[in-house]
Amino acid sequence: MQVAHLSCQSPTKWSSVSSADSPEKSASGAGTGNLPFQFCLQQALRMKAAGILTLIGCLVTGAESKIYTRCKLAKIFSRASLDNYWGFSLGNWICMAYYESGYNTTAQRVLDDGSIDYGIFQINSFTWCRRGKLRENNHCHVACSALITDDLTDAIICARKIVKETQGMNYWQGWKKHCEGRDLSDWKKGWEVS
Repeated sequence: MQVAHLSCQSPTKWSSVSSADSPEKSASGAGTGNLPFQFCLQQALRMKAAGILTLIGCLVTGAESKIYTRCKLAKIFSRASLDNYWGFSLGNWICMAYYESGYNTTAQRVLDDGSIDYGIFQINSFTWCRRGKLRENNHCHVACSALITDDLTDAIICARKIVKETQGMNYWQGWKKHCEGRDLSDWKKGWEVS
């Protein structure tokens, strides 16, 4: 029996590594390269337990994960006027983003109540963004999916709204545990903001 291992390189590219020459080749006749979604789906269904995992991988269409560096985020946050927003230095924002998401734009965490924290600031779906459920409050008037892209505009606008409406950064547990009341000068070492 021939076993095909599929890996999803991007939402439009699939690669196949086969243990034997497959009679099911792509339209060009090559055994590897770009494979259509239907072929990926067929292979997943044939492989049962492993197929379920492959199918999940095939269906995931999320953005490529981008993990920013501290310096790059400092520049982005500075340009977005986060430095001293509501009295919180740039160091507070950089520290908070690190402890909330590790600077990962696509970070997601499912909470016990079923809501999900999204993106670099881990903004919650129940209160701040729209995931598609009517019971969500969506105070930021934004789709949760907009918070997990490399363009941080919506995430920054929403984070500013959270700080303003909650009167501080206490919303973020990572900030409360690791940043609040601490000397954050080390978070600003090694980068120049212009």
